[in-house]
Amino acid sequence: MSGRPLKAKLMLGFIVLALLTSCMVGPDFITPKAPAVNRYTQEAAPTETVVADGWAQHFKSGAKVNPDWWRLFNSTKLNVLVSKALANNFNLQSAQANLRQSQANLKAGYGVFFPQVDMSFSPVRQQFSPARFGSSSTGSTFNLYTFSTTVSYTLDVFGGERRNLESLDALKELQHYTALGTYLTLTGNIINTVIAKAAYQDEVVATEHWLALLHKQIDLTEIQVKAGTVPYQTVVTLRSQLAQVAASLPALKQQVNQAEHLQANLVGLTPADWQSPSFNLDDLTLPLTIPVSLPSELVHQRPDILAAEAQLHSDSAKIGVATAGLFPNISLSGSYGYNNQSLLDLFMSKGNIWSMGANFAQPLFHGGTLWFGRKAAIATYEKSLAAYQQTVISAFSQVADALSALQHDAELVAAQRQSLDAAEDALRLVRANYQAGLVNSQQALIIESQREQARVTYLSARGQRFQDTVAFFVALGGGLNNEH
Repeated sequence: MSGRPLKAKLMLGFIVLALLTSCMVGPDFITPKAPAVNRYTQEAAPTETVVADGWAQHFKSGAKVNPDWWRLFNSTKLNVLVSKALANNFNLQSAQANLRQSQANLKAGYGVFFPQVDMSFSPVRQQFSPARFGSSSTGSTFNLYTFSTTVSYTLDVFGGERRNLESLDALKELQHYTALGTYLTLTGNIINTVIAKAAYQDEVVATEHWLALLHKQIDLTEIQVKAGTVPYQTVVTLRSQLAQVAASLPALKQQVNQAEHLQANLVGLTPADWQSPSFNLDDLTLPLTIPVSLPSELVHQRPDILAAEAQLHSDSAKIGVATAGLFPNISLSGSYGYNNQSLLDLFMSKGNIWSMGANFAQPLFHGGTLWFGRKAAIATYEKSLAAYQQTVISAFSQVADALSALQHDAELVAAQRQSLDAAEDALRLVRANYQAGLVNSQQALIIESQREQARVTYLSARGQRFQDTVAFFVALGGGLNNEH
């Protein structure tokens, strides 16, 4: 009788000792440091752009990006379109479903830290043959009913299960930041389609007007050729110019259509079902105060960097999982139940059965599977580390590109605006001279054509300034870390 309590005490002592000495093998994850720089470009950080269209954009170092930054364009129609895209885009819905899946997987992973309890009921009819035990007696046929419950628990002595749970938690973070990245890309794309379509439509109108003026010039020139006052080469030159301008018009119209079709895609509709809202560039206000996050903060803001960090964390934890596989696995189990030949007498005490025990399994030889599995886990971590570092470098490059683009866009818009203003001044002057009889209609048409040509290039530069402003907000992470 005294042997059983002693065995129970020894088993309990072994369990307590295992729990007290348990550890987590494998590396503890440490977030890589951000690049040790205090600016994005080689030049000193700018404070503002040149004045273009009467406005200069000012850069505010260290300021935070508003999560709904697109409201800075001051367009109610744009806000409605962004909301529609966020509510109906299927890529965003897919990313959100992936996040819910990873959250459920994490919760499922926690189950390993609880005892596993199962119940079974087994009715069997069988024939027993005493001959297998060397007896010549007659066999018998009988029913056997068994009801039992089992309890098992794995002692996570070396932390393999905890490392696996750590990996699942990191994968949940990965899906979280992937969803935020999809959200950010969607908002940037939908706003860019609005800007692109507005700019292209304005360019189409200016180009069509330009073509009409060229047709008038050609008609007048042909009359002059017949009168012998100008050489035929002048008509040939004008027709060549007309062909070049006309060739640009289908491409502009196609770009308008592509912007409309992309809008439909982003709001979850087919192009046939989508009625694109009407915009022009004057409907939008250029944001003048541009927040510029500190380089040390960028790695904590961009969803793609944070997603790469989460992947790196998951792969680090998997090294611990693979390492724990090299060590013993210790589990406890117990069962209690009843069996009887009669279902009515199943729960009689004389038919009770029970067992309890522990299992200690130490891998000895697996053909190198476990060892090289750990090597593979280490290589996977190193690959993720390189991918993370490249993501950070690319992010810094994108911010630098966008920052430079805003400065050069302002310079380009200012130059194109100056060119357009000069063309309009020349047009006003030639019209006054035409009214005074100092120039003919042909000369007036030439100056007006030059004005339309300057207008087309100006509209293109203006649209690019808006789009690069959008690109800058996206490059900084869209302020999502300030809200989520």
